[in-house]
Parts: sequence; structure tokens; C-alpha cells
Amino acid sequence: MSKVAKYPDNTAKDRYQIRNWSSYNNALKNRGSLTLWIAEDCAEWWYDDGPVQRGAQYEYSDKCIECLLMLKVVFRLPYRQTQGFAESILALLGIEVATPSYSQLNRRARDLAITLDVPPSDSIHLVADSTGLKVFGEGEWKVRKHGYSKRRTWRKLHLGVDERTGMIHAVCLTENDVDDAAQVKDMLDQVEVPVDTFSGDGAYDKSKCWDVLTEQLIKPNIPPREDAVYWLDEKGNMLDHPRNKILAHIDQFGRKAWKQHSGYHRRSLSETAMFRFKTIFGNNLYSRDFKQQQTEAQIKTKALNKMTAQGMPISVKVA
Repeated sequence: MSKVAKYPDNTAKDRYQIRNWSSYNNALKNRGSLTLWIAEDCAEWWYDDGPVQRGAQYEYSDKCIECLLMLKVVFRLPYRQTQGFAESILALLGIEVATPSYSQLNRRARDLAITLDVPPSDSIHLVADSTGLKVFGEGEWKVRKHGYSKRRTWRKLHLGVDERTGMIHAVCLTENDVDDAAQVKDMLDQVEVPVDTFSGDGAYDKSKCWDVLTEQLIKPNIPPREDAVYWLDEKGNMLDHPRNKILAHIDQFGRKAWKQHSGYHRRSLSETAMFRFKTIFGNNLYSRDFKQQQTEAQIKTKALNKMTAQGMPISVKVA
């Protein structure tokens, strides 16, 4: 009779406990408060008072359009229902302003400039990642049964997150064939506070990413790929480059030891931001025009930041 080897169970996951449940519970409730999304002083900025432009003038301000689009994504409403929802809220609040039509919301979304609301900070550790958002196509059941069709397409969402606060400082929406490393410069240009460290997975291990980080004096925290080799100069000498130093540390102590030493595990907070984005807003884009899709991604990101500002859980590992 053969003996079955017994091994210690090392697969048990760490358990965490939320220590600020009372305040976090209130923050979750506040996300559904209409006064969080429509301020009572909205009549002061509802109509456009900007410079005169050629052609027809805007009746409603950009802030008004942004406010209604945020209601749309938070409560997952179509354009027509968004108009009706806004009209009823304004009537209940006793605010005597007109409401843009659903067609105006659709048109204005194409060229709307969105700025993310982030608190000031001395410097941040920016963690980045990307995920796919479906535009149109079959669901997962259809794909599993019959495969993909030609009409299935998706976009790529890139987020840059402050690992300490969870606030999103940069967002880019690209075609699905754009690599992650190509968006590093655009994301860093959006960040309005100093960045001292940038963390990303192996997809960012490309020279164009390392060059941008070196040029801006940002400490890179990127793992070279499994088959990575040292970068050499024209004479065959090893370059004094951060990537070579990371690779040397991995060769000497191992990849797991480098991750623990460098704090690479903090990069997973960008994946947490992606999970929150898809849980709250879904993994689809409702817009069909690419510029409107970019506005949609920015609106959703700004709404997620407003939710984060209400309060986040403080989890402590249970011994």
C-alpha cells in the first residue's frame, strides 16, 4: 500500500480586519447622496458665461454638462433618463434652472475637458496598470460556446494611482493595440504633484518607459522580464542604469527577495483601483465615438475619486 506524502498547508490566505468600519460605512452611504453629485449652489455655475465664440453660443457651462454626465455614470442611466432624473432633482431642490437635453449631453461630451480632483501632496508613489473595457460584442457565454466574431472590440484603460491614498492621478483610454509603456509619459504629464517612485509590472519593462523615468528623475520600480539581459553600451560595458541594478539584485537574491526588498507588492493597489472601477461602473463603455469614450473614462475616474475622498477602509492583518 503506497503512502501519501503529507505537506504543510501553506496556501491559507492572510486575514484582514477593517478597523474603521463605522466611518467607512458612512462613506459608502454618502456615495448615494444626491447632494454629493449636485451642489445646492449649482445655479451659480449652471449657465455658460465664457468668452463669445464664433457660431452658436453654449447655453450651459462645461461644469453643468460634467455634473449631469457624472450622474449618468454613477447611477448607470441612459441619456434620456439622465435628463429626466436631473429635472426631477432640480425641481425637488427648488432650483429654477433649465436642464440640457439628452442630445446636448451627447454632443458636448465629445469635447469636454475633465480634470481629476486630487488633494495636494508633497510627492507620491505612482502605481500603474491597464485593463480592457468592452465597446461592443458578444458576452462571455457566447464567446465560450461559439468563439469571437469580427464585431467584438474593446479599449484599453490605463490608470496611475497614488499607492498611499488610492486616488487616481492619471487616466488614459487607448486602442487595444497600444502597449502600456507608451502611455507612461502621458500619465506623468497629467500628474500635478511630484512623483518620486513609479511602479509597474513587466509590461513597462521597455526602453521608452525607462528613458522617461530617468529623464524626470523618478525612481523606477519595474521588474525586468524573466529572459531579461543586462543593457550594455557600444563598447560592451555594463551601463550604470537602474534596470541593471534591479536585474543584478534579482540575480543575486532572487526575484521574490527583490519584490520584498523594493516594496513591489504595493503595485497591486493599481489592480485594486481597476477592480473598484469595474465593480462600480461595469466593464463596458456605452459611448461609440472614441473621443466620447475618452471623456466617459475620465468622468468615471473623477467620480471614483469623489467616492474615495468620502473614506476608504483601513485593513489590518489579523495575527
